[in-house]
Amino acid sequence: VQLQASGGGLVQAEGSLRLSCAASGRAFSDYAMGWFRQAPGKEREFVAAISWSGVTTIYADSVKGRFTISRDNAKNTLYLQMNKLKPEDTAVYYCAARTNVVPRRGEYEYHYWGQGTLVTVSS
Repeated sequence: VQLQASGGGLVQAEGSLRLSCAASGRAFSDYAMGWFRQAPGKEREFVAAISWSGVTTIYADSVKGRFTISRDNAKNTLYLQMNKLKPEDTAVYYCAARTNVVPRRGEYEYHYWGQGTLVTVSS
């Protein structure tokens, strides 16, 4: 599967952005999907993940209640709605696919990665 993330940009603190990840290739619904991010000078970290059906979602504590992960299998697209953004959310955001329908937090459990989209939150 090939993944293409988009939707990043510059936003003020407390603002909102919605990231998208378009998938092509093998059936999108065969995969659990995740979002990860990497801030400058830091390790890549887990943000959120979703099961193949969209029923099960998991979040990092730092984004819980502010971010919402969702998917539209008919459109082969993954989303990340980000609200109440903080400067510490500034990072390159990556979408990833896991060849299993169950979502996980470990980046080593994901087999396909998009190219990343930059989110910058100004204070």
